[in-house]
Amino acid sequence: MDEYLDYFVVFLVLLQDLCYNYGNQNTGSERNHMIKKQNRSFKDVDELKGHGKKPHQRMKHFLVLQYLLRETDEEHCAKTADIVNYLKTQGIYADPRSIYKDIEEINIAMVMQEDECTIEEAWNALQEDEDLITIANKHKKGFYVRRRPMDVRDVRLAAECVHAAKFISQRQSDNLIQDMAANLSVHQRNSINYDVHLVGRVKTNSKTIMDTIDTINEAKNCKEKISFKYQKYVIQDIKKQVERRHGERYAVSPYALIINDGNYYLLAFDDKRQKMMTYRVDRMKDVKHVYEPREGAEAFAQIDMEGYAKRVFSMYGGKEERVDIQFITPLLDTAIERFGTTDTFYGLVDKDHFYVSTHVEVSDQFFGWLSGFGKRAKLTAPLSVVEQYKAYLDKIRNMYE
Repeated sequence: MDEYLDYFVVFLVLLQDLCYNYGNQNTGSERNHMIKKQNRSFKDVDELKGHGKKPHQRMKHFLVLQYLLRETDEEHCAKTADIVNYLKTQGIYADPRSIYKDIEEINIAMVMQEDECTIEEAWNALQEDEDLITIANKHKKGFYVRRRPMDVRDVRLAAECVHAAKFISQRQSDNLIQDMAANLSVHQRNSINYDVHLVGRVKTNSKTIMDTIDTINEAKNCKEKISFKYQKYVIQDIKKQVERRHGERYAVSPYALIINDGNYYLLAFDDKRQKMMTYRVDRMKDVKHVYEPREGAEAFAQIDMEGYAKRVFSMYGGKEERVDIQFITPLLDTAIERFGTTDTFYGLVDKDHFYVSTHVEVSDQFFGWLSGFGKRAKLTAPLSVVEQYKAYLDKIRNMYE
């Protein structure tokens, strides 16, 4: 179609010249001028045809953007000649002047996508606000990408979180970080490959955890149950996990996914125990969507998620009680970091001590945490919990008699 259009243009040029010459009875010099003009017209069309036949010519805008995203940032600009040379390696021949037009149109397209506006509205917005420009010309020295979906700080922070997550395998961590780093220039990628090293961080060996999370979220969104087999370690072979309940499937109603200390946990209403329970997601095996309406909505509605997470993950399971603990004054930051300020009360005992009144789930794990402070912390109320704590300490002392 383009070839026929080109010849049609030539035909119109010839027709116009012939009509002009016929009406004005051209002289010999005028006829020579006409022939030269016709020859130029044919030459221009041949050049146009030559460019039009080049493969991928219409991908020029995309390739320009791709090149700039990969090769440039605020510290590394690309000159027009650099872009033209890159296009040439892709078999695309571009006039350097056309690069300016390409970049202008890329900026307009970016604003249109972000603001969901028309071409004219995007153009006007760019004239009024330079901060909207994606591809900028830095001091006329070259072009660079100044706005990205993720900047270096975003990717670095995300990479640290991915590295720290124990529920993500090492292979998945590497793949995720590479995908995020693809938003940066090659120079920026080198600055984060990888300046995060978590010594001794245990990563899961599970290759199906992401599929498990997808199944849980699907069931949550549909307000339906799931079933699974739950695993545990045994001393006979610590490299493998065995199934709890002799392989019996757990049936639960999923309500929330919680991340604590780099691990994913599921908060769900357990069919068998008829109460809310938490399960380590990486220990859940063969998770299936049951397609039955979930239970436990009333039990979940009564849970304060922040308080629940602090009690369960900080102190482990046990009967919930309000306790009073006396600490030495330098431990105030430690107490606030542990218990927070919601539904927790702090008071001054004397110049050297303060007390905390808060809810905990009383258990050996809680007592173990408290005993770690030695004489710097003292459980003072209620008396029933104080007696349990004394009995816990007596059991430990009796082991060494």
